[in-house]
Amino acid sequence: MHKERLNRCIAEESASVRETMVAIDCGAVEIAFIRDPDGKIVGACTDGDIRRALLAGAELNSAVKPFIQRNFVFVGANAGRAEVLDLMQARHIQQIPVLDSEHRLIGLHLMSELIGAIERPNWAVLMAGGKGTRLRPLTDHVPKPMIPVAGRPILERLLLHLIGYGLRRIFVSVNYKSHLVEEFFGDGSKYGCSIEYLREQEPLGTGGALGLLPERPQHPFVVMNGDLVTGINLAEMLNFHERGRFDATVAVRQYFHTVPFGTIAVNGEHICEIAEKPTQSWLVNAGTYVLHPDFINRVPNGRDCPITTLLEDAIRRKERIGAYRVLEDWTDVGRVSDLARAMGTSLASDAN
Repeated sequence: MHKERLNRCIAEESASVRETMVAIDCGAVEIAFIRDPDGKIVGACTDGDIRRALLAGAELNSAVKPFIQRNFVFVGANAGRAEVLDLMQARHIQQIPVLDSEHRLIGLHLMSELIGAIERPNWAVLMAGGKGTRLRPLTDHVPKPMIPVAGRPILERLLLHLIGYGLRRIFVSVNYKSHLVEEFFGDGSKYGCSIEYLREQEPLGTGGALGLLPERPQHPFVVMNGDLVTGINLAEMLNFHERGRFDATVAVRQYFHTVPFGTIAVNGEHICEIAEKPTQSWLVNAGTYVLHPDFINRVPNGRDCPITTLLEDAIRRKERIGAYRVLEDWTDVGRVSDLARAMGTSLASDAN
């Protein structure tokens, strides 16, 4: 990596949260490396670190210093490709800086460059036609998937995520204010992919829009809700689908809820158990699917059809439906509070 590009990934230890965000954005590798006054790299800050800082009450002009990750992974100039890949896989990270003996940044290993983005034959469909009524007034003038998170529309984040995993033929279902989506992305050539639009005359739901595909895909295809902020590993999900010989695979996520009161269990008039603010958990639908091409034949023509209806029908048919667990960051931006969490702001209170 050229020195000029490396320098764009650096933020000073005295920097503000805003200045660190600029370094993350300018470096375009989802991380900034923090340099002390002597020029040594003393830590790192990711998009996630910044969001957590803002959620913890930091302002954009606050010092980033308390939120720097001091215990970060790095290698020396002599580290080999296999060693770096092993570190990345063991620590679940996408970037590892190269430091010299004086802890100065001299290089950067990126997972995408080490393994290459192998082009896959699988198609992807992004569902971006909803009105986002629960996010009004934010969606009065812009479709929900076009709301920016950390300076980039949610839909663009998803598109780049798909491309990063080698998916190059991408369909986007559009309805509400569709011209804004089409004008922004065009035919996808500026991203190095092909974008085709599934234009819904009436809202067709996450399943019904699949009936607008111009032809039947030849391979399992990915479907994603257009309002997700996620780092889901699509290569692993596709491999999971293939290994399990599933007809469909649904990404699932562990959801926890803490009851804000002490709960009481009774037997008749007697208390038999007291639990102080217990936490329960469920697996929830994470809005990402891999489907066998045959699912296209089951989509009703021109009618609203949630994708869950297709899946429920497949379960009744005794078909194999896999549950792929998402361990990476994941936020479904369906409500103002969800969007605020993804953006790391107090948007929820500001919008009320």
